[in-house]
Amino acid sequence: MTQEDQELLLRDLSARLPYGVKAQVKINVKYSDAHKPNSETWIGDVWGITANKPYTAWIYSFITIYPCGPEQNMCSIDECKPYLRSLSSMTEEEYKELKKISDYYGFAPFEYIYDWEPNYDMTDWLNKHHFDYRGLIPMGLALEAPEGMYKID
Repeated sequence: MTQEDQELLLRDLSARLPYGVKAQVKINVKYSDAHKPNSETWIGDVWGITANKPYTAWIYSFITIYPCGPEQNMCSIDECKPYLRSLSSMTEEEYKELKKISDYYGFAPFEYIYDWEPNYDMTDWLNKHHFDYRGLIPMGLALEAPEGMYKID
């Protein structure tokens, strides 16, 4: 992962923290042989990021590994892939909701999604609904969220 990719992912993940973003993370915690997970990666809730410089960012996640129970995991930014929803997975109801926000500000959101500068309300809405408006999935920096992974109120 290039430094530019790491910085993009760091900015994106930081904006999504208040909305409960999930990610595939590499497990770095130490376990006894009896409790060692059978996989190097796990799905966790990202609940913190620390960075002195973007390329040294560390992602803190909360994962549950049975039979150990909940554990804190820390991995570097390049070992973290958030689960995001592609714009094509937007429901008609979600589209109408976003359009209502964009109409208020005079934007046409979906048709020109990569050509507009969103306002804060639109960006917050897209982050809350976990949409990949930056194109991280095609870049290999994020994974497509399985249907039903995020329950939005």
